[in-house]
Amino acid sequence: MTQPVRIPADVDRDDTVLANLTARQLLILAVTGTVLYGLWSVAGPVVPLPVFLIVAVPVGGSATFLALGQRDGISLDRLVLAAVRQRLTPRYRVTAPEGIHPAPAWLTQQVTSGRPEQQASAQISPAALRLPAEGVSETGVIDLGADGVAAVAVCGTVNFALRTPSEQESLVAAFGRYLHSLTAPIQILVRAERLDLSAQIAELSERAPALPHPALEAAAREHAEYLAQLGQSTDLLRRQVLLVLREPLGTTAPADGLGGTSPLAVLSRRRKSAQHSPADDASRRAAEARLARRLGEAGELLGPIGIVITPLDAGQATAVLAAACNPDSLLPPSSALAGADEVITTATASGEDWSAPSEAAV
Repeated sequence: MTQPVRIPADVDRDDTVLANLTARQLLILAVTGTVLYGLWSVAGPVVPLPVFLIVAVPVGGSATFLALGQRDGISLDRLVLAAVRQRLTPRYRVTAPEGIHPAPAWLTQQVTSGRPEQQASAQISPAALRLPAEGVSETGVIDLGADGVAAVAVCGTVNFALRTPSEQESLVAAFGRYLHSLTAPIQILVRAERLDLSAQIAELSERAPALPHPALEAAAREHAEYLAQLGQSTDLLRRQVLLVLREPLGTTAPADGLGGTSPLAVLSRRRKSAQHSPADDASRRAAEARLARRLGEAGELLGPIGIVITPLDAGQATAVLAAACNPDSLLPPSSALAGADEVITTATASGEDWSAPSEAAV
C-alpha cells in the first residue's frame, strides 16, 4: 500500500556538497583559489606581497561575489553567462525559413549615403528566427517537428479557500487521481495578460439608452465611465490557466527512476532526429490521436470537481504562441490578423477596395 510523501517546496534548489555550498559554487571558488595560488607561486619571488594583493583581492572578491550572490533566486554566475550569451547572439531575428537574403544594392547605397547613425544601422545583419513550433494544424495541434506534437487547453478554476475542509480534501484527492493517471509529461501554465475593456465599455454605452428606466441608464453610463477611468489609471491584467500536453512521434522514451524522461534518452533522441528524417504522417496522426485521448481523460477526471478543459482551436493556439513570443504587446494577438507575407484587401470608409501590405503580430 502506498504512503503519502511530503515534497519540499524548494525542489529546484541545488544540493549542497560542503559547508552549505553547492558543487557549482565550490568549483568557482576552487578554480579561483588555484589560479591565484599558482600566480603567487610564480610571481612571489619577484612581486612584493602588497602589490600582489592589490590584484588578487579584487579577483578573489569578484569570484566570491559571483559564487555566493543571487538575484531573483538565480546565482550571479549564471546571470553573467546568460548576459554574455545574449551579447554574442544576434539581436535582430526575422522569420525567414528559406534563409536571410542580402538587402538590394539600391537600398544599401541609399542607407549608407545618409547620416553616420544610418550607416551604423546598415551594418546590422539579422539572423533567422528558429522557434520550437513549426506550425499549427486545423485542429489546434502544434507541430514541434522531430520533437513531436503538442496541444493546449484552457482550464477552468475553482475557489479552494472558500471550500470546507472536507471539500478541500475531495478536490485534492481528485487532482491527485489525475496526476497518478499521467503517463507522459504535462505543463500547467498560469499566465497573466493585458485586459482590454474597450468592448465592454462600448457595449454599455450602446445599450444604455435602451434600458427601461432612466436610473438604470445613468448607472450603466456611470459604470462605463468607471471602467474607462480604471483602464487609464492602472494596468489591468487577467490570469489564464493553460494545460499543455506533449506527445513524441515515436515510442515513449525510457524513464528514469522518478518516472520522468531520462536525460540520456533525451540527448539520444535529439541526436537521432538530427541524423534521420522526420517521422511519416502515420506516426504524426497516431501522436495526435494520443493527444486527443489524453485531453478527453483530463476532462473526465477534472470535470467532476468543476475544472472544465477546453481545447484551443488553430486560431486560439496561434494567438497563445504569438503572445508567448511578445508578451508585452499592446495589440492582443488574434487569428484574424494576417501574416507578415500576406497581402490583404480591405474596404475604405467610402466603399473602395484597395490592397496594402499587412501588419503581423508576432
